[in-house]
Amino acid sequence: METVTVQTGTGSYPVFVGREALAQMKEVLSPESAVSRKILLISDKTVFRLYGERVTEQLQELGEVVVFTVDSGEQAKSFEQYHSIITFALEKGLNRKSMIAALGGGVIGDLAGFAAATYMRGIPFIQIPTTLLAHDSAVGGKTGINHPEGKNMIGAFHQPAAVFFNPQFLATLPKSELRSGMAEVIKHALIADASFLSWLEENPSAIESPTEDQLVKIITAGIRIKASVVADDEKETGIRAYLNFGHTLGHAIEAALGYGKMTHGDAVAAGMLFALWLSKKELGLGINYAKYTSWFQAIGFPSNIPGGLSSEQLLTLMAADKKADSGAIRMVLLNEIGSPVIKSFLPEKLKSLLEAFRKGEAA
Repeated sequence: METVTVQTGTGSYPVFVGREALAQMKEVLSPESAVSRKILLISDKTVFRLYGERVTEQLQELGEVVVFTVDSGEQAKSFEQYHSIITFALEKGLNRKSMIAALGGGVIGDLAGFAAATYMRGIPFIQIPTTLLAHDSAVGGKTGINHPEGKNMIGAFHQPAAVFFNPQFLATLPKSELRSGMAEVIKHALIADASFLSWLEENPSAIESPTEDQLVKIITAGIRIKASVVADDEKETGIRAYLNFGHTLGHAIEAALGYGKMTHGDAVAAGMLFALWLSKKELGLGINYAKYTSWFQAIGFPSNIPGGLSSEQLLTLMAADKKADSGAIRMVLLNEIGSPVIKSFLPEKLKSLLEAFRKGEAA
């Protein structure tokens, strides 16, 4: 089992990765501590059916467990679902010594974390991820819900007390969801670790059908990269924005299509290809862009933006993104692999570049 410590300005917490991750709960979250007396376990219905009994048994050693389940999908990150969770917590008598446990993927982690951040002005919560994508979202303390005008526009920074990542929980993931998580893995490698990127390129089976050992390596590598960034910039006032590589356009694609119509990872992959193309064209990034396009296609990622979306619509959403600044759209680009930079574009300039990219013009 691997353990990564995430250090932030407000403290630190452990991330356990391996088969024995859940067994660490009792040691880290002892019943005598002020972390929990009553525990609200939030999960989606599919995940709870698969793993709910096992996780509930572990949590019952820490306190009384009450369960709230939601339907699967990005639609769960709504005002209505958030309101329902807060109402349920009040009805069940959760107090400031209580704890919320998030069992599921990034949607559940974001939703449960936001509920924990705002219930009685903030109570502890833990993450029990069940998707590869959640190796990114479960660490770093970003929580939130969606608004029809933008993804994750309502939220708070609220660090978990601990993260327990059992890779066996990934065994039931559909291939599309495993691929979605791999987009964030590749993102971490592109912005921070050229040698890890080379390993991913040289081991296609680790992406297409990873073994448990490969999953532990991939998850741990991604978490270490994210943890190092979060340690330097917890509230995203500087370098943490580098973690948004591919996300400015990716989030716009998700919002334009309607949340849940394309996986987060597929949308981010399209965004990363645009960012790589833009990096080569604007900054002279020394890569073989065609090689990356072919690699992404081989994985199963989209190689371009869905045709039904207009560039005007995407630019409007990108300009409204919380990463925009005074009318300019901030893009995370690469000077070289492992060396990200933020470059601002006026909307009209970025629109012309986006249209050139969509037409397949050479970088």
